[in-house]
Amino acid sequence: MPNKSAINLIKAEISALNSLLKTIDDSFDMAVDLIVNCAGKVIVIGIGKSGHVGNKMAATFASLGTPAFFLHAGDALHGDLGMIANKDVCILVSYSGNSTELVEILKPIKRIDANTISITGKPDSTLAKQTDLHLDIGVRIEADPLGLAPTSSSTATLVLGDALAIAVMENRGFKEQDFADRHPGGILGKKLLLTVDQIFHEGDSIPLINKNNNIQEALLIISEKGLGFTGVVNDKNILIGIITDGDIRRTFEKGQNDLFNLNVESIMTSTPRSIPTNTLAIKALEIMEEHSITSLFVHNHNNPDELRGVIHIHDILNSGI
Repeated sequence: MPNKSAINLIKAEISALNSLLKTIDDSFDMAVDLIVNCAGKVIVIGIGKSGHVGNKMAATFASLGTPAFFLHAGDALHGDLGMIANKDVCILVSYSGNSTELVEILKPIKRIDANTISITGKPDSTLAKQTDLHLDIGVRIEADPLGLAPTSSSTATLVLGDALAIAVMENRGFKEQDFADRHPGGILGKKLLLTVDQIFHEGDSIPLINKNNNIQEALLIISEKGLGFTGVVNDKNILIGIITDGDIRRTFEKGQNDLFNLNVESIMTSTPRSIPTNTLAIKALEIMEEHSITSLFVHNHNNPDELRGVIHIHDILNSGI
């Protein structure tokens, strides 16, 4: 039986997000415009649980193309205000809007002449009234039974930060390639950047046979290259078909006489699937899964008739994607 406390808390957090929906107004659009037109950096400032949320907010901005970092309010009071310049936008995060540390650094930030946005749950708070723009998360009661622990407020603040970052991203025309350029490492980087020409078989490793050769010769090529098939080319060395070891086995099972002396063209599958060299490896894998195949030929992305290589599903899986 589901834990009642857990269910009640989740319902309360969902209710908080519904409240957040009602607070999105022109101030949100103005905040997006301020960030989009920022000639400097976005600096998210907070302390405590709001600081943890602010740290994630800054990281999301940065990953989506907006230069941003998190500044702990306590550190800001002890010298790190030097990180802020007059071209920056400072986002001050505090549920109460009256956190001493944030209120204290607001005046020096204004003297620096940086723009300020506050995110609070209290529209009548000091930060709400004294920053250039205020965004209300709409949460008045926390979800925990005591109404004290940052729960609904931190969730709503996190979602509002994501909404800001995404709105800014879309406004700036940030694309998938831009995202890839900022995430070159790990599995995510490989999915976004690894193309088939970086891991395919090329040159003498490509299994190929002329259309006029026989099945016995095709079997030798298939065995030698170890990929379970061979491409078939015409006299101009243009790919026109494919023969798999399964094709040969099925032909044998049909009781075909003089199998090994048959011409490869007579049992090949015409127009084998081919992808350009600049295809993402993850896209190649999707094509293989869609068509229930294990390999794809790879052609020059500027010339479909120029065969460059072949990629097997194991090549992609072994890459770590």
